[in-house]
Amino acid sequence: MERWNVEHRVFVVEQYFRNNDSVVKVQRLFRRNFGIGRRGAVPDRNTVHRWVAGFRRTGSVMKKKPPGTPHSVRIPENVDRVRAAFFVSPRRSARRHAVTLGMSRRSLHRILRNDLKFHPYKIMIVQQLKEGDFVQRREFCRLMDEIYTENGDATVFMTDEAHFHLNGYVNVQNCRYWASENPHELHQRPLHSLKVTVWCGISKMGIIGPYFFEEEGTAVTVTSVRYVEMLNNFLRPELERRQVDMREIWFQQDGATAHTARASMEVVRQMFPGHVISRYGDVHWPPRSPDLSICDFFLWGYLKSKVYINKLRTIDDLKNSIRQEIEAVPNEMLETAVRNFQERIQICINQEGRHLQDIIFRT
Repeated sequence: MERWNVEHRVFVVEQYFRNNDSVVKVQRLFRRNFGIGRRGAVPDRNTVHRWVAGFRRTGSVMKKKPPGTPHSVRIPENVDRVRAAFFVSPRRSARRHAVTLGMSRRSLHRILRNDLKFHPYKIMIVQQLKEGDFVQRREFCRLMDEIYTENGDATVFMTDEAHFHLNGYVNVQNCRYWASENPHELHQRPLHSLKVTVWCGISKMGIIGPYFFEEEGTAVTVTSVRYVEMLNNFLRPELERRQVDMREIWFQQDGATAHTARASMEVVRQMFPGHVISRYGDVHWPPRSPDLSICDFFLWGYLKSKVYINKLRTIDDLKNSIRQEIEAVPNEMLETAVRNFQERIQICINQEGRHLQDIIFRT
């Protein structure tokens, strides 16, 4: 809202002419007339001179548009100026464009939305790919396409680990405390946030897991020794309990050191002979390719969107929530995730191993 009204402006202009163009005298009289204290705001020197100059030019103390100026800023000339400005600098903010073009942000937004039909699209952040990755990604997808073509019922078992923090994630930009006074509210976060390290395997047959890498209830780093222990003491018995023929399963793991160590690869090859998808495996897993993994592309994001719905107070609460949400994943969702993986394979082949733009920018 405008701080100064018509009465203020008229008084300033009148006193300016009556007191030999003295701004200081005008300000003193302004305080006295309107009962403003020593520290109260009064029109500054530039404001006084602007009002006087406007009165001399237009005969009015209020702003006036020059004769012939249209009321709306959204005239064809301005629309063309905005279009040209955003064509040259599409990433510059609307605020900076408004300053450069000499118009209000409200008028600029109206031109963008109503006249130009522009929309504020977000830039997508993806894993950086190196030149050599394209060939590896394309070759992996070609081999997987052959596997599915030869055996439509082929089961690919994708595995990975992820961290789940007890405190979840706090976005300070969305944290606001509305009150008449500053409550000095603090969000205390420990230096080392409590977390669990979870391993899961996912296929159209279901999800195996979670397996928590921990010692005495505390999350630990995944090493080759601990990974082999998980394979022998958790994954193998679980597959046997489910009466799964491991010779018919394609087992996928990424290129993490714990996965590709000699001891780890020996166990994996023995469990899944000729059907290992990994670095140094029967089918080479391409590096920097979370978009081709069902765990990264679907599972972890889905679980984290569900696990933190309820307030979790202890690590046991977090682990129980993870177990419950995994058990609640419907079979139809797993089948859809696998079909989507097969679609991404075809898109990757068509894109020559580059980013899956048909997936990233799907409308």
